[in-house]
Amino acid sequence: MSNTAEGPVLPPPEFSRLVDPQAMVAAPLHLEANSAERAALARRFGLVRIASLRAEVALTREGAVVRATGRLRAAIVQVCAISGEDLPVAIDEPLALRFVPEVSPHPGAEVEITAEDCDDIAYAGPWFDLGEAIAQSLALAIDPFAEGPEAARVRAAGLLGEAAPGTFAGLAALKGRLPG
Repeated sequence: MSNTAEGPVLPPPEFSRLVDPQAMVAAPLHLEANSAERAALARRFGLVRIASLRAEVALTREGAVVRATGRLRAAIVQVCAISGEDLPVAIDEPLALRFVPEVSPHPGAEVEITAEDCDDIAYAGPWFDLGEAIAQSLALAIDPFAEGPEAARVRAAGLLGEAAPGTFAGLAALKGRLPG
């Protein structure tokens, strides 16, 4: 990431699907990430891989605001938080997104945010990026503490002996060296 006079220049999104609110179609959109997009998103989200990523989205416009509703489906492989093994996970989540034109507040003006505003995705210019919003929805659906079938065995082995591998094995060894 580099900086310009306007601020940092972000890398382009891995799964970009630009939508022009003025040229929306009534039929639901079917978005699917290709293999390169899935690999880039897997790196971004710290996953072993993303086998599939699809979304069906219906768009409705209310003036300059666009609502996107539908479903996100993905097949991912992440690392078990306890055992470190590969853990296949199926994600099937509803989508409810609201794209609003970006408004710059006047300098020095207080900005009041309501609970409804927290779910808004601001966009600048004539387009919004539905693909990036879907990618972010996927990131939110990933359980960072997911446990696989070997988690209980690894956890028990870590609790039974200080020589057992695990997150706290090093701390357990230090405990024996501390005075008092």
